[in-house]
Amino acid sequence: MNAVAEHTLHLDAKVRKDAQNRLLSAKGHLESILKMLEGEPYCVDVLKQISAVQGALSKVGDIVLRSHLEHHVASAAQRGDTDKLVDELMEVLKYR
Repeated sequence: MNAVAEHTLHLDAKVRKDAQNRLLSAKGHLESILKMLEGEPYCVDVLKQISAVQGALSKVGDIVLRSHLEHHVASAAQRGDTDKLVDELMEVLKYR
């Protein structure tokens, strides 16, 4: 069996749980914004909630990227898929 088949490229369970919790928090902030917009909210209050959602999403992106770098990119040479992972990473970084 080759190294690629032995090494699964999936998001670690702890990271998934952390990401889920942060996304649930972002969802709560987003629902708050929608509820606020049903009334006549103060602009600054809406902007604060938007900032909270953006921060939560950014943090999720950071923890998923860190996990990817630590667990997949760092071992790419051993698996022999360095070029593929570098290409994937360059694609992802276009959106950050």
